[in-house]
Amino acid sequence: MANASDEQLLAAWRQGDRGAGQALFRRHYDTLARFYANKVAAEERPELIQRTFLACVESRDRFEGKSQFRTYLIGIAVRQLYKHFDRRRRDQRRLDFNHVSSEDLAPTPSQYAVQQDEYRILLAALRRVPVDYQLVLELVYWEGFTAQMIAECLDIPLGTAKTRIRRGRELVREQIETVAATPSLLQSTLMNLDGWAEGLREQIGRKE
Repeated sequence: MANASDEQLLAAWRQGDRGAGQALFRRHYDTLARFYANKVAAEERPELIQRTFLACVESRDRFEGKSQFRTYLIGIAVRQLYKHFDRRRRDQRRLDFNHVSSEDLAPTPSQYAVQQDEYRILLAALRRVPVDYQLVLELVYWEGFTAQMIAECLDIPLGTAKTRIRRGRELVREQIETVAATPSLLQSTLMNLDGWAEGLREQIGRKE
């Protein structure tokens, strides 16, 4: 079962093999942990991960296999994140995730034991850009998502996905300029932005 593909595990799960479903969730648990890590507080993440898996259980027979299972699962996680933020809003206005940021909605996330100042700067900058751009960038940086995969999981046109990636990079660079305490930190962060982002992958979403 360890060598089975996602599609094979899903097929077995649909036929009643609960072990296959559990194996599928174990395989993708870290991905979900990273997805929620820089957006909500630590104590809120286990419930959101559970809600995501539950929604996947409820909709497993609707997955048509036109995209990767991981892409499908992240699409569910995105919807759960939006619902979570909607539940927390203080008024009846609908949240515009193209403008509101994670920092606006969850101002006190847990702190990560990252050693480099550049890591802390990048994490803070990502939280300051609008949620729609933050989640796209983190999927690119930490999960290796392509524009096509993002388009599939968000159910948006490919051109829109490409635009969000490009605009997101511009916005996060602007926020890095605001967050960096010194010109030398600003320069070192911007000069190796993709490298710092990749280095964060192993630290984000791990048990704190």
